[in-house]
Amino acid sequence: MSLLQQESREAAGESYTRGTSHVIIATIIAVVLVSAAVTVYVISGEKPPASTGEVVEVWAHPMHSETSGWDANGAAIPKESIDQVLLFTHVKLRNQSKQPIFLHQVLANLTLPDGIHSSYAAMPSDYERLFKAYPDLQQWHAPPISPDLTIQPGETKEGTFVCSYRMSKADWETRKGLGYTFNFQYLPALIVDWKGAITER
Repeated sequence: MSLLQQESREAAGESYTRGTSHVIIATIIAVVLVSAAVTVYVISGEKPPASTGEVVEVWAHPMHSETSGWDANGAAIPKESIDQVLLFTHVKLRNQSKQPIFLHQVLANLTLPDGIHSSYAAMPSDYERLFKAYPDLQQWHAPPISPDLTIQPGETKEGTFVCSYRMSKADWETRKGLGYTFNFQYLPALIVDWKGAITER
């Protein structure tokens, strides 16, 4: 092979390599540009959640009582101890969609050492009866919010609901966390965790 032929082949190889490098670089740039365009499209196309929620205040009322030890006919029966904790939550719920949203269920989820204990929010009628049954609580009465309501576009609903747990005060004090689940029809559930203090009254 002559020196001229060898140089010709080397030049061709260099030209090929140089061309391949350009193709690779162009491909990388194209991939980056497409990825960026897809990211912008996805971000711009994302919609905010239909509902938002804020827990404003939480307070609890531990209760201990005993039955009278007599039945309806006056016969003696064993007394029974009853322990429960009433959990009151003041909440704000906002509809930031363009359609009405329909709340149909609210749960308070209490985390104890043995797991999560959930309790449904009472209806406003039961909430009001509770304050009549226990007049000492009347000083903390606030307007109720129903766990079954419609929120119009741009509207905010605010109020207090109550949940009840059958447990002693000692068990209540072992809690590790508290969160809420607001279930809306045809929409993902709204989950709100409470990290603030829980006042006992």
